[in-house]
Parts: sequence; C-alpha cells; structure tokens
Amino acid sequence: MSADAIPSSQAMTAEPSRRDRSLDLVGIVLSIVTLVAALASFFPIYWAIITSIKPDGEVISGSNTLWPNRITFDSYIHIWNNTNIAIWYVNSMVTSLIITAAVIVSSAGCAYALSQLDFPGRRLIYMLILACFMVPMQALIVNHFVLMAQFKLLNTWAGIILPQLIVPVVIIVYKQFFDSVPKEFREAAMMDAAGHFKILFRVYLPMNWGVTAALAIITFIGAWNAFLWPFLAATGEATMTVPVGITQVKDAYGIVYGKLMASAVVAGLPVAIVYLIFQRRVTQAIMLSAGVKG
Repeated sequence: MSADAIPSSQAMTAEPSRRDRSLDLVGIVLSIVTLVAALASFFPIYWAIITSIKPDGEVISGSNTLWPNRITFDSYIHIWNNTNIAIWYVNSMVTSLIITAAVIVSSAGCAYALSQLDFPGRRLIYMLILACFMVPMQALIVNHFVLMAQFKLLNTWAGIILPQLIVPVVIIVYKQFFDSVPKEFREAAMMDAAGHFKILFRVYLPMNWGVTAALAIITFIGAWNAFLWPFLAATGEATMTVPVGITQVKDAYGIVYGKLMASAVVAGLPVAIVYLIFQRRVTQAIMLSAGVKG
C-alpha cells in the first residue's frame, strides 16, 4: 500500500465521524426543544390541578408556589354540591355520543354514494363538500342560531346537536378509502343479492375499522370540547354542556379560581382518559385529517 493511500483512508474515516457527531448534536438539540415544548404544554394543566387543590385563601393571596402549602379537595366538593355539574356531564356525554354516531354513519353513507354510485351531480356535490373547508363554522353561527330559533330548538339537545353533524373531513377521508377498495368486492356482494346498505355496513366498513375508530374518537373529543355553539344554543343550566357550565362556577364574591380550576380539571377528565387509552388512534385521525387538508 502506498503512503498516499493512508492519509486518504484516514480522511474517509474522519468524514463519517464528523457527520455522526453533527447528527448527534442535532438530535440532542431537537430532544431539548421537544422537552421544553412538552413542559410548556403540560405546565398549564399542572397549574390548574395545583390551583384546584389549594385552599381559597392561598389562591386569593396570590401565592405562586408550585406546590400547595396545604392540600384540600374543598373546591371539588363545592362544585359537586353547589353546581349542576352532574347534569352538565350527562348533557355533554349524550350530545357527544349522538354527534359521534350520527357523523360516522352519515359521513360513511355519503362517502359511499360519492365513491361507488354514479348519479347526476355527484362531482358537484363533492366539490361543494370540499368548499366547506373554506367556510369556518364561526361564519355560520348567526344562520344556525336563527334557524334553531325558528324551529324552537334552542335550549334543547337537538339544538346543540344538529349544527354539529356535518364534518366534511370525515366524508373525504371515508371517500378516499372507499375509492381504494376494488370494485370487485361490491360486484361480488351484489351478486349475492346484497343491497347498498348491506354492502356498506357488511363489506366496506369492516375493512377499515381502524380508520372508523380513529375518526370516531377525534369526533367525540371535538364534540365534547365544543364551546361556542353550545354557549349560544344553551342558555339554561339544565341544557348546558360541561365546557359551557364551568363558566357559571362562581360565588357571591365573583369568580373563585380554585373552584374554577377544579371544574376545568373535572371537565377535561373524559377527554384525557379517551386520549390516553386511544392515543394511537387519535394520532392516526389527526394525520388523516392533516393529509386531507394538506
């Protein structure tokens, strides 16, 4: 081996080593940034929990300690005994479950028709659904309110549910999946005298239970967290949902932050539990939605 070959070999060995060190440095920086972002996201939740178990005097005094001097659950006892939080929970659970079931069934049926059936105006309807992405729900609030008022549905479950039943992204995700299913499956089912409803619920939907579960979970979370429309549609405490009801947590001295934080923690529990149990499905649904919107 010549003397010139030795430095060349050493240089080739040194180059990957420098590249590995730079990649390690980038990985460390990204890990630090991710950790800081995670702590920044978690801190408001931690602060709400800590505030909810502090005595009212400590909260009012402006003590900004990261741990209470004395732990008490008086705020939780107060909101359970002195508010309608149990009723708000029932309202939120019923409306969220109905919205989730109705959105999944209607969106799947609409997507199946747009994907598998040939009828006049199919392309126009699909373009209108795509155009719905350009119109935020906030722009339709006045129309929804006037319509629900004309039908005398304000302060009812129906008034809360109906305007939230159209979710274009669910329709589009389903259509994309149905487009990828070979038509031979539908033709074979039709040869067995299966109708379109049977084909949809016995053939197409069982092929994508994972997608259906992901969309159902993200729809439930969105319905549970909905605030603006339920805030306008439910003005009586008997029909309020949890996000709206916690705005009513106060006493003779005004807003008491310990009790408000306790009600917020209680309100977020179902969503937190659903997310922790179905984290992979939630992430899948967010990726599907982002892919459609992108």
